[in-house]
Amino acid sequence: MEPTTVWFTLIAVLWTGYFVLEGFDFGVGVLLPVLAPRRRALDGGGTTEVDRRLMINSIGPVWDGNEVWLLVAGGATFAAFPEWYATLFSGFYLPLLVILLALIVRGVAFEYRGKVDSARWRRNWDRAIFWGSLVPAFLWGVAFANIVRGVPLDAEHHYTGTLFTLLNPYALLGGLTTLAVFTLHGAVFLALKTDGGIRWRARGLLARLCAPVAVIAAGFLAVTQIEHGKPMTWATAGAAAVALLGGIAAVLRGREGWAFTGTAVAIALTVATLFGDLWPNVMPSSTADAFSLTVHNAASTDYTLKVMTWVAVLFTPVVLAYQGWTYWVFRRRLTREIIAPDAGAGAAR
Repeated sequence: MEPTTVWFTLIAVLWTGYFVLEGFDFGVGVLLPVLAPRRRALDGGGTTEVDRRLMINSIGPVWDGNEVWLLVAGGATFAAFPEWYATLFSGFYLPLLVILLALIVRGVAFEYRGKVDSARWRRNWDRAIFWGSLVPAFLWGVAFANIVRGVPLDAEHHYTGTLFTLLNPYALLGGLTTLAVFTLHGAVFLALKTDGGIRWRARGLLARLCAPVAVIAAGFLAVTQIEHGKPMTWATAGAAAVALLGGIAAVLRGREGWAFTGTAVAIALTVATLFGDLWPNVMPSSTADAFSLTVHNAASTDYTLKVMTWVAVLFTPVVLAYQGWTYWVFRRRLTREIIAPDAGAGAAR
């Protein structure tokens, strides 16, 4: 297998890991005001603050580790396909900047919401968690839909469109799809990870989310395959739909573990479909096919790719083992009893 093919595949795997893992993080953040709304007494008079802390604690040990996948995906793209990286980050500068700022604010919010024992302080940081989760969840879908669809590039591979070029109907459908699926994924994670009121409210919300999310995701996959699909990706798209329906069926039967597996596999197969539709391009040009960036004209030298491959072979198992160990250590369900009701400024971990 050519080094360019190896690294295109590895970058696809990195984005798959990021969306599967960070996807439920985003979902939990989006659901924070939904499953633990303020000014309401829940669970027989319990405090909403405890519920919110329980939701945040469910992802506290893993959210920052999940973002490592994004950092590695960006670094791998820069090293393996510098032309792709340059065109992508110059053409998508504003949306990617907004994503970066949202992720920074979200990370700060996780760490700082418990530093001051003040309801107003925590309320403001909760808003930051919500918007810092919703905005990237939506914009990542917009970005990847545009990459698959193709954007205007000139002969020198410079982006010639505007911000509004990226806000086309197909891209907005892609953003709505990632937001909807990540929200569903996050609700399943909360049903799997917590017990008590949050778990049951998450399960109740799932019963209402399943149908609209399935329709949105199916619509996006159908449009993607009709407009940009290839024979081999019809199989992955179909498998993604089956996995999502299987996850929904597990939700309705109260099998949270299988439901989470179904949504995770559906996200992974959807990413595989998008990258399969993209191949051998990395940034198609809607101006002319000759102006498109491919795995060949966007790649680094063979020597660089070979050195990177050895580095990946040596260090990837270490990273996977560490992250797997983290999930194993924090595998147990969380309950409200582990959080003292009067500890309003408790840590968000």
